[in-house]
Amino acid sequence: MTPHRGRLALLLAQMAYGMLAMALCLPSMPSWVTTFGVSTAQVQLTFAAYVAAFGVMQLLYGPLSDRHGRRPVLLGGLVLAAVGSVLAALATGIEALTLARGLQGAGTAAGVVVGRALVQDLYQGNDRTRIMAWVGMAMGVTPPLATLLGGQLHDRLGWASNFWLSAALALGLLVAVWWGLPGGKQAAAQPVHGATHAAATGLWRGYWQLARLPVYVWHVAMLGFIYATLYAFLSGAPVVLAQHGVGASQVGWFVLCMTASYIAGSFLTGRWIHRVSGRELMVRGQWLTLAGAVLMLGLALFEVPVHWSMTVPLLLVGLGHGLLVPPTLAGTVGQIPALAGSAAAVAGLMQQVMGAAGSYSVGAIDPVSVALLAALMLGFSLLALASQWGLHRAQSRARAGG
Repeated sequence: MTPHRGRLALLLAQMAYGMLAMALCLPSMPSWVTTFGVSTAQVQLTFAAYVAAFGVMQLLYGPLSDRHGRRPVLLGGLVLAAVGSVLAALATGIEALTLARGLQGAGTAAGVVVGRALVQDLYQGNDRTRIMAWVGMAMGVTPPLATLLGGQLHDRLGWASNFWLSAALALGLLVAVWWGLPGGKQAAAQPVHGATHAAATGLWRGYWQLARLPVYVWHVAMLGFIYATLYAFLSGAPVVLAQHGVGASQVGWFVLCMTASYIAGSFLTGRWIHRVSGRELMVRGQWLTLAGAVLMLGLALFEVPVHWSMTVPLLLVGLGHGLLVPPTLAGTVGQIPALAGSAAAVAGLMQQVMGAAGSYSVGAIDPVSVALLAALMLGFSLLALASQWGLHRAQSRARAGG
């Protein structure tokens, strides 16, 4: 079955919503130190709570969507996201805000894991990587636009307005899913070809199957370290830029440098995938990412003004991630088609847990500087390179044994 374009747009919107809810409040975070009278580390914990819940809940959503259908899981997640957003808007202390952000992340996780599973359900081979590239472009444009919008709302209506907008969007998407996705066991997905479905293997047996596949494990590890690099930047950039006099409404323009090049890289992936292997795309992306992180560190050590030391290198990092992420995502869901939801869940968990680690590592460095932020990003990028080397070895052994 070929999905209707409107349904594909709904799928992309569901996946992008998690990134939007995450990024809307980024420009407001530096102000929470004085608003709530807390430390930078405590403020960073609100971001880490969102990211960690966003990842952990995917372990539940993935198998549930395999067994009971995509639509009910999306509906339940959107209800949680709306409630978490309202509670965050009403929070009067950092503890309440942290808990609300965790609930918000737990809800938005449904859209990402179900969306990736639907890509596996509906597309095959290189087409799957091509659609993942479109997903990458949609999710790439979301953080800068959300950050720009969040900064404007913060300056005009206060930090709570970002959470009210998140709640309204969750309700709008809930209505769209109710009317736009059919019910039933597989809810807008093709029947899975192959004898074993996640409902038959059971929750933990399905995860054990995936854990025994080295190619899958290395794909997941690489994805995790890529997102640790990204989230370290997303959580650290507002703090660093505030130290250099950049206001909340301007932060999004810096985020745009990285995400615009990420979109360009994703676009190139979609164009090249039928001529260049996914492995070659990942190699090119890895070296571009490392070059950007090294350049950022070098410019910072030579005290080049922040407008140059952050923007120019981030163009390389974003381009590299645009080549890296689509084939890596496709590799995580394509190993066992019958376990697409569970595979997407584990990959999403690692992605978000490592993202939370990247975020919290920024909060542990007080004060953070451009050089220290660049060093963190370089370290995570080197770990991603090591994971890619492990992946290539596992693929070579699998071919030799097959």
